Amino acid sequence: MFQKLSPFLFFLSFLLNPVFSQLDELFSQGFDHARSNMSVCDGAQIEDNGILRLTNNSLRLKGHAFYSNQMQFKSSITGKAFSFSTAFAFAIVPEYPKLGGHGFAFTISPSKDLPGSLPSQYLGLLNASNIGNFSNHIFAVEFDTVQDFEFGDINDNHVGIDINSLVSNKSAPATFFIDNSTKMNLTLQSGRVFQAWVDYDSTQNLIEVRLSSSSTKPRSPILSFEVDLSPFLHDYMYVGFSSSTGLLASTHYILGWSFTMNKMAQSLSLSSLPSLPRPGKNHTVLIAVVTFSAVVFIILVMGIAFYLVRKIKNADVIEEWEFDVGPHRFSYQELKKATRGFRDKELLGFGGFGKVYKGTLPNSNTQVAVKRISRESKQGVREFTSEIASIGRLRHRNLVQLLGWCRRRGDLLLVYDFMPNGSLDKYLFDNPKTILNWEQRFNIIKGVASGLLYLHEGWEQTVIHRDIKAGNVLLDSELNGRLGDFGLAKLYERGTNPSTTRVVGTLGYLAPELTRTGKPTTSSDVFAFGALLLEVVCGRRPIEPKAMPEELILVDWVWEKWKNGAILDVVDPRLNDEFDELEAVVVLKLGLMCSNNLPNVRPTMRQVVRYLEGEVSLPEVVAAPDAYDGKKSEGGNGGEFEDYVHSYPSSTNFDKFTTWSCGADYGDIDIEAGSTSFRSPSHRNEGR
Repeated sequence: MFQKLSPFLFFLSFLLNPVFSQLDELFSQGFDHARSNMSVCDGAQIEDNGILRLTNNSLRLKGHAFYSNQMQFKSSITGKAFSFSTAFAFAIVPEYPKLGGHGFAFTISPSKDLPGSLPSQYLGLLNASNIGNFSNHIFAVEFDTVQDFEFGDINDNHVGIDINSLVSNKSAPATFFIDNSTKMNLTLQSGRVFQAWVDYDSTQNLIEVRLSSSSTKPRSPILSFEVDLSPFLHDYMYVGFSSSTGLLASTHYILGWSFTMNKMAQSLSLSSLPSLPRPGKNHTVLIAVVTFSAVVFIILVMGIAFYLVRKIKNADVIEEWEFDVGPHRFSYQELKKATRGFRDKELLGFGGFGKVYKGTLPNSNTQVAVKRISRESKQGVREFTSEIASIGRLRHRNLVQLLGWCRRRGDLLLVYDFMPNGSLDKYLFDNPKTILNWEQRFNIIKGVASGLLYLHEGWEQTVIHRDIKAGNVLLDSELNGRLGDFGLAKLYERGTNPSTTRVVGTLGYLAPELTRTGKPTTSSDVFAFGALLLEVVCGRRPIEPKAMPEELILVDWVWEKWKNGAILDVVDPRLNDEFDELEAVVVLKLGLMCSNNLPNVRPTMRQVVRYLEGEVSLPEVVAAPDAYDGKKSEGGNGGEFEDYVHSYPSSTNFDKFTTWSCGADYGDIDIEAGSTSFRSPSHRNEGR
């Protein structure tokens, strides 16, 4: 009886499990004959020799390549994900051998073009707003060559399993096994061809990743992760690859690909794959011959000599130090084209340093801000170099990202991410057209504090900004605060004592100890941040020349109001009393603590962030800014917190607040040019 029924049961299972009725197995030693089956977009393309190139050496580029048809990844009856297996050969060739770009990812996605995705650290998969969303339904195995601290990367040469996020569920350094026991290191961006295997066993709910420099699949995986993919996958999805470049670029190649459902994918024979493009030939001898001929020709023909000298004089200057910095070096002609000849219509703002122009890079259509430092500016080559060496290697969502630079004769140019909403000061002072609400202001404060904590403690060196002020806080399209302008920044190794230097900065933000010691410290940055806190809440500058004498110095005025129990009187009246009183009091109190004359009394940025995030409670007592400076506040008690308590109108509100858990010799003083002139918003740098 069973024998008679068995053909019928097989046919029934065939209909109920349609994955077997579709094309469920791919195998391609190169893509020359698979062009019609592949969907490529953005920077991806299939070369003439059949190699799939995901990206090229263009900056901030993304590339997507997917199998054209959807594949069924789940049973339509049980909803259980099927097993799948893939093998692919790849190579990552960096533009500069020691400075690789970002990596690529094997991807299972609901779409082939991944709309809204970004390049750089997002690998063309997601963007800043949708990371971690369950609705993404993205599964990826990343092969990353940049360590991004925002996503908790373990190093700059790793493999990671990503589900709906770029924070890897599990990751491991890029290695491989030989003889199934000996683990060997593997450099992803070496330019060599490697083979990778990704296997998912739906019965064991287990993902395994293997790497090798040969055609033989190792027995032991370098990465294993137990997870049931059923909740994360749709019934039908696309399978392929995604890649991106950032400030530095690498070319990502896929030389062959094997993929199958419910069985093991066939390994690729590396010797049968198309060859990688050869690197450019060494023309040293040819250059030497041409140079010698040119010299002889210049001697014989003075007219041509004059032309050549003039051409060299106008060329971009490259010095030895420029090879040691990280960001991209743009040509002058490229930036001139991006800003349409630095025309006035593209001007975003100007100041003592020079002018800032809006531009669009011709290769990627990326909007940028180009800071052109004037020849009369005090920000010379030294400050120019400092800004490149500091912010050029920093990565944080609350820092303005430096994309590159250019130097041509006397022209010094810096290229930044474009900040469409300009600088914070134009929203606070001089009758702004748009008034920031309290939630926006508080979010900006927390963002700048987070970025400043990263500078002080989160990077490999301690970075002192030295010019924190509202004019140097820029706002992106979502009004998130980003700290910019690192022309005065200083770097030093952790645990060392910073050296004396010229006193630079902006009047009203300079810590008093700077004029005595000439040593910028993290505490002097905290002092300037305290002034920023007060001006964001009050909508006033640290020094207001047109104010009444008692309101001339902002911190003194706020302290008097605090001492007299009328602290909420200082809140920007343009808020129309629509603000969180408890948060406002916390920010004002924290501003007074940061503005103390003694450095060791001020909190660190780590403490400031914890207060703002509600991790710990503020101390009950706040001293007058000059309490330890021989200038005791009235009554000699240092202005304790209880002064505020007795005048606060609601004991209920006070109870909430007190229990609210925020849970060498130097030269002359060189105050920044134009800092005391209080220029109108139209003269400010709005797009650095």
